[in-house]
Amino acid sequence: MFDKDKVKLGIAPIGWCNDDMPELGAENTFRQTVSEMALAGFTGCEIGNKYPKDPKELKWELDLRGMRIASRWFSSFILTQDIEQVKKDFNAELDFLEAVGANRINVSEQSYSIQGKTDVPILTGGHKYVMNDAEWKRFCDGLNTLGKIAFERGFKLCYHHHMGTVVQTSEETDRMMANTDPRYVYLCYDTGHFTFAGEDPLLMLKKYVARVGHVHLKDMRLSVVKKVRENNWSFLTAVRNGAFTVPGDGDVDFDPVFKVLSDAHYEGWLLVEAEQDPAKANPLEYAIKGRRYIKEHTGL
Repeated sequence: MFDKDKVKLGIAPIGWCNDDMPELGAENTFRQTVSEMALAGFTGCEIGNKYPKDPKELKWELDLRGMRIASRWFSSFILTQDIEQVKKDFNAELDFLEAVGANRINVSEQSYSIQGKTDVPILTGGHKYVMNDAEWKRFCDGLNTLGKIAFERGFKLCYHHHMGTVVQTSEETDRMMANTDPRYVYLCYDTGHFTFAGEDPLLMLKKYVARVGHVHLKDMRLSVVKKVRENNWSFLTAVRNGAFTVPGDGDVDFDPVFKVLSDAHYEGWLLVEAEQDPAKANPLEYAIKGRRYIKEHTGL
């Protein structure tokens, strides 16, 4: 199905320790996290809050375990910061990623985001910020600027649509993709966030597969999403209550997703990203479960 030389498997540390809620998994150390990732059969990961800040130290620890950095989240503030400051921060992130041998960066616009607010409903009440036309132009122009910087440095900027942010829905994703340069701006395609938003993840993949630069494999428990809406839960409350899980443990149908990616000769990372409370969902157990499912359904 996939070319094993061109498609790699990774997992995010967010199942072990949560950046937005550091009390979740506070007991899990960096070395335990990356050791268990490798033990589960993954060869790459993204970066969490417990990772070494020195790229040489980080690379040494990962090399020891046959691991590498796949990508890293970058919070952009194109709407609320001067673009020169955003570019400076972006270049600093690229410096770090370059030093550890990565070539992808996942960008998410965090201006006005409600994803980190514990008391703001994520699906009800109309709390999510909606950009006006002038903001859309500023946002897309800014992404093109960052994407060109990334391109010239050998990276792909992969935009991460995300619950509670200015690009959450299919309509918003469509507008962002239509108004950015395909040479510079790619999609960080996330099965879970499209599902959570009430969109069809397969339809979105078929539409943009040629511009997918990074893939987050995130399963959803739709029974929990139903409770999110009924109880006016925030995004973080949804996470605590198990809205997300690893592939094969929820309601997302991954087989057609794998087929579309394979048929398009996708090259890059398939990265499991399933934030849960590690006290409820043992990270190693779930990593193994997700890895086994991927092997059974893709051969990787």
